[in-house]
Amino acid sequence: MLDIVPALLLVTGIIFLVLMVLLNKTLYKPLLAFMDNREKSIKRDLDSAGKNSDEVASFKKEAEKIISEAKNEANRMKDSALMAAKDEALKKLEVKKSELESKYSQFLRELDAQRVEFKNALQEQLPQFKMSVKAKLDQI
Repeated sequence: MLDIVPALLLVTGIIFLVLMVLLNKTLYKPLLAFMDNREKSIKRDLDSAGKNSDEVASFKKEAEKIISEAKNEANRMKDSALMAAKDEALKKLEVKKSELESKYSQFLRELDAQRVEFKNALQEQLPQFKMSVKAKLDQI
């Protein structure tokens, strides 16, 4: 049957324990340390990525705020420029309107003067006209 040799069993046990100690020192501890370091590195990278995404979100909000302020400022500048242009156009329109009104009133005065002058000229020539009409009627 099977013979159990205690010396051989003891030597096998000692070899097994020595092998376990050697494997633990040379293989398992460095492998576990590497795995722990790798896990810590991955966790640190994930935390860093989370912080970066938070920073990106805050930068994005800040950029949107700056863009919004710039748009508002541009609209205010456009509105003020538009109002200034309207005011300038109204001033020019008023100046031109008053200039045209003065020219129109001067034209009316000149027209009235010419009407009076023409009327006077016609009245002066009325006797000659009556004579020529009378002469024409006599010829008929």
